[in-house]
Amino acid sequence: MADGSVVGVAALKGKVSAEEWQARVDLAALYRLVALYGWDDLIYTHISARIPGPEHHFLINPYGMLFEEITASSLVKIDLEGNILQETPYFINPAGFTIHSAIHHARDDAKFVMHLHSDDGVAVAAQASGLMPLSQHALIVLPRLAYHDYEGIALNHDERERLVADMGDKSLVLLRNHGTLAVGETAADCWVGMYYLERACTMQVKALSAGAKGVVIAPDASQAEVRSQVGSRGVGGALAWPGCLRKLDRELPGYDA
Repeated sequence: MADGSVVGVAALKGKVSAEEWQARVDLAALYRLVALYGWDDLIYTHISARIPGPEHHFLINPYGMLFEEITASSLVKIDLEGNILQETPYFINPAGFTIHSAIHHARDDAKFVMHLHSDDGVAVAAQASGLMPLSQHALIVLPRLAYHDYEGIALNHDERERLVADMGDKSLVLLRNHGTLAVGETAADCWVGMYYLERACTMQVKALSAGAKGVVIAPDASQAEVRSQVGSRGVGGALAWPGCLRKLDRELPGYDA
């Protein structure tokens, strides 16, 4: 897979701008990390990256490839209308376009957008209480967490305005009955934000196995203290990201081809 030939995609390194290539490598790494952590859903769900520049072009997964197969060269470049802007044997998932185009258009800070259907993320998104202040991970997540009600498979473009309105200026979203969503100025911030949200959801699912009456809610003073400590940005990803890439290089290499 090192040259992309296994999936029938020509190598693009040196054939696109340096800025676009870096966005491709970072985005492919995100796909591989999701697969490595077991948060993928066959060929479904999506992660996208805006290509630097005024055009609002962005990259998304080729529909039909597993996340563990995706490379920098195989990612598909599209515009905000969903038009494919490169030669590729693949097409894109319309539902992915609906969600991601809305956020990229509305939020200049959302350079990377990740949407997952993990078991624990969906489980918490389907709980009336949403994410509860049960763990330190949850307390770090909650100040920047929004909710969006389920409207069906995301094929209706009218939903885009409601999603963006519900999201506001938050960087993490629980999509009710659907899954999780994270955005970031960088791939690193997007990844670590999602990591904390997914871990918080897993901890809640395990804690609630004892029943809702058997858990301890973090004291209000402690919740306020964590909010003051992390602010609205939460934990940044810059320190953890290089280690995550080294892990990929050891366990699932080839994303940067």
